[in-house]
Amino acid sequence: MGGNSSNGSGSKNNGPKNQGPWGQPPRGGNNNTPPELDELLRKSQQKLKQVLPGGFGPLGFVIVVALLFIGWLATGIYVVQPAEQGVVLRFGKAVSTSLPGINYHLPYPIETVLTPNVLTVRQTSVGTNARTGQAESHMLTGDENIVDVNFTVFWRIKADGAADYLFNVQQPSVTVKMIAESAIREIVGRSNLQPILTQARQETEENVKLLMQSSLDGYVSGIEITQVQLQKVEPPAEVIDSFNDVQAAVIDQERMVNEAQAYSNQVIPQAEGNAQQIVQR
Repeated sequence: MGGNSSNGSGSKNNGPKNQGPWGQPPRGGNNNTPPELDELLRKSQQKLKQVLPGGFGPLGFVIVVALLFIGWLATGIYVVQPAEQGVVLRFGKAVSTSLPGINYHLPYPIETVLTPNVLTVRQTSVGTNARTGQAESHMLTGDENIVDVNFTVFWRIKADGAADYLFNVQQPSVTVKMIAESAIREIVGRSNLQPILTQARQETEENVKLLMQSSLDGYVSGIEITQVQLQKVEPPAEVIDSFNDVQAAVIDQERMVNEAQAYSNQVIPQAEGNAQQIVQR
């Protein structure tokens, strides 16, 4: 029995050194590395040796670094669309502008580019709250009448003003609205009510536009006012009935004066003709 025991013990000790306890073959050259990973690393090295003559030697390292550098430089290529203007920033400061087409700037983080749309016409409503629809603008005319004015301002970025627009004005829409309110108050304040309501509307629009543009240019805003369009010019709702009554009375008075003048123009020549006939007899 003792001999059988020693033979069994000897058979266990005489097996392959890398064999597992149940006789499975060895896992690979490294006991801690799966065979799949070893194979993958081996194939990767072979491919790199085929592409890079020096493999992972000094020459191969230089080639890899050069390829990475070229790829980094290529990230500076950008396209400006037909309606846009490119503004190149170097460390956050505007240094140049670019026209539509393919352009280049130094790669990030040295330079970046912004491409605002310079052809889109934007619009800002003045005089009415966009959310509530209530009037916001009561103003006094030159002849001391109160009037409500609602109008729309159409504006866009100047063709050469993209950089000014991006960096000189923080909230363009708010700025346009504030300047529009100031301009309309000044123009209405030196005008009489009746012309604004009737024949002077177009003149009022043009005056507001010119005054707004002058103010925006003073801020170097890069904004161009393309049109000012009056939507509503009338007395406040609280007094509009009384105002309409006054206007109706004025119209009636003018009508009566015109009728009297027409009657006079008809009767006087007739009377003069009758008088002439009597004298001739």
